[in-house]
Amino acid sequence: MQAIAVIGGGTMGRDIAAIVVAHGGTAHVVEPDTARRVAVHERVRAAVGQLGAAFEPAHLAVHGALAEVAWSEVGAAIECVPEQLAVKRTVFAELERVATPGAILGSNSSSFPISDIAAGLATRARMVGLHFFMPAHLVPAVEVIRGADTDASVWQRAAELMRELGKVPVMVRKDIPGFLANRIQHALMREAFALIEAGYAAPEDVDKAVRFGFGFRYVAAGPILQKDLAGLDIHCAAARTMYPHLANDAAPCAALERRVAEGKLGVKTGAGFYRWDAESARAEQARYERDLMDALRILERSLGRG
Repeated sequence: MQAIAVIGGGTMGRDIAAIVVAHGGTAHVVEPDTARRVAVHERVRAAVGQLGAAFEPAHLAVHGALAEVAWSEVGAAIECVPEQLAVKRTVFAELERVATPGAILGSNSSSFPISDIAAGLATRARMVGLHFFMPAHLVPAVEVIRGADTDASVWQRAAELMRELGKVPVMVRKDIPGFLANRIQHALMREAFALIEAGYAAPEDVDKAVRFGFGFRYVAAGPILQKDLAGLDIHCAAARTMYPHLANDAAPCAALERRVAEGKLGVKTGAGFYRWDAESARAEQARYERDLMDALRILERSLGRG
């Protein structure tokens, strides 16, 4: 495995770097902010430990600018900068100048089509979407998105790189906003928020319905396979009854918009649909990651790794 450059040293960038290091590769993290740069080593070390690997300091290099990276050693670059199209296009315009001609250029954007980021760039044939899910080092799937100009061989090479990093590539054949997972997730969230706003359930009961109900089954089977197992005739009949009553608003639900307008953004502000203080936030984050690691062990068996 050639070295991999990770552009952006925030939460996603640090966790992606940890995946590289845990699998024996060298990660070059580029982060211009001094405070974030200082935090990279500690977070990567902790994430590598969660993956059951030994942290090798020599396999992690942290830089303040793209120009500091030894690009001749880099086989792929993964952009993890803030979700602003102009910022991402600026990064890839610079990568066009510094990256070697054979390097895969990936974006971890969760919303912008790679075709929009790549528009007008000479490197667009080797640009792919590589959408990791938070926490990136624990969630197995990575969406590998082929843009309108992405070469098929680059798309396949990017998927193989994800396999080398122990991930499960989800091949997205056409570049669409939201890709696969976020579109499915947002369809679920639209209905969940609508049910809360209409007074049918409290947030904690919506969460229980997913975690301890149908969501529990998704560790063992995705929604399509699960319906094949249960019977498509049953699902079709239920869909015919329910679809006319499902939320189909073109804008975010008022329950969500209202909280955002009030600055109730979740853990980061101390309130969202739940109330948080520093202690409860730390405890819930730790519980969340422990449960994800337990679920990962189950999925490892399905992948033939356990």
